[in-house]
Amino acid sequence: MNKAPFEGSLRKDERMEPRELARNAARSLSAKKAADIRILEVTDLTVLADYFIIATGTSSTHLKTLADEVEVILKERGVAPGHIEGRGGGNWLLLDYGAVVVHILLRDAREFYSIERLWADARQYNEDEL
Repeated sequence: MNKAPFEGSLRKDERMEPRELARNAARSLSAKKAADIRILEVTDLTVLADYFIIATGTSSTHLKTLADEVEVILKERGVAPGHIEGRGGGNWLLLDYGAVVVHILLRDAREFYSIERLWADARQYNEDEL
């Protein structure tokens, strides 16, 4: 079941497809040196999203920088997140773009929560494969 293209703040004729949104988010994370970027296609597994993007940052400052870059790049393309969690600091930042959810974690948190293991049935891509 595919979710509708993300509408966010876009006009009807400018909707960004989830795959394109995921690709742009992953590339923006890569541009700011996120580690171990994985894209999980969860379209057939949940109604929550079509893609989860998981990336690792080196510090809480780096997490914020990564999240800011995703926001800037996608905003340039007319898309704003519907919700953001973790801005107050900590070890996990989440940007919810509807059909695409971006998880940016510190290494310890990523290992502890093991999102890839929880969604092991998802098709997984590296940033260059999508």
